[in-house]
Amino acid sequence: MKAPPTFPSRLVWWRKRRGLSQLQLALTAACSQRHISFLELGRTRPSREMVLRLALALEVQLRHSNELLLAAGYAPVWTETELGAQALVPIRNALDYMLTQQEPFPAVVVDRRWNVLQANKGAIALVEFLVGPLLPGVALNLADALVAPDVLRPHLSNWAEIVRYFLRSVEADAAADGTAETADLLERLLSYEGVRSVMLPAVPLATEGPVLPMHFQKGRTRLRLFTTIATLGTPQDITLQELRIESFFPMDDETRDIFRNWAASATRQRSTS
Repeated sequence: MKAPPTFPSRLVWWRKRRGLSQLQLALTAACSQRHISFLELGRTRPSREMVLRLALALEVQLRHSNELLLAAGYAPVWTETELGAQALVPIRNALDYMLTQQEPFPAVVVDRRWNVLQANKGAIALVEFLVGPLLPGVALNLADALVAPDVLRPHLSNWAEIVRYFLRSVEADAAADGTAETADLLERLLSYEGVRSVMLPAVPLATEGPVLPMHFQKGRTRLRLFTTIATLGTPQDITLQELRIESFFPMDDETRDIFRNWAASATRQRSTS
């Protein structure tokens, strides 16, 4: 059985992953290079405050800050609360408000590995239009749905450009959090047919307009959408730090009118049922 990593080994690993010298880390953490050296050699045991200062200097997520504390022999500081817990009622209310305000346009709440946790009516309407009704209780991973060959790809005319941009963000996530789970997600996405070949161009292709829109088409219906991603400010809980709210907006009047018509049609159906 493999022994858990020690604090010195984790400190060295994170420092090198961030591309910092001992001196650079020391300056950011307001301590001496000699102290960093002693910590990495295991000659000095860090205080709890020093572990937290180093975690902040290394810009690690709350989850990894806890791991550094445990490796140093201290109890974790940051909680990881289930999204459905009573303590997070104000947060859920805020998320519901954001999703509702985005109607009739799509919006979803995802975790750090793009598993969909909440979706508004606009998002459900878009997915059901493109790929059919969602099965009750079946989890949806937005990354897999976008990259896999048989979900959104057949209806996304500029799939290569979108996936190239999206996978760069997943690569950045994998570099930032350093977990096997995110690395596995990246490898799974890259293993889908045709994905590695679209990642080959090193220089981004020039596009028209200020953002790269998603061009969906099914039959005669065309949809042009761009997205924004929001996070919760000053999170003090691991679950909340890892939440993302992705909102989709129309790029043209045709797309805007289609979503408004879908919403009006759904309202009429509910009123007559």
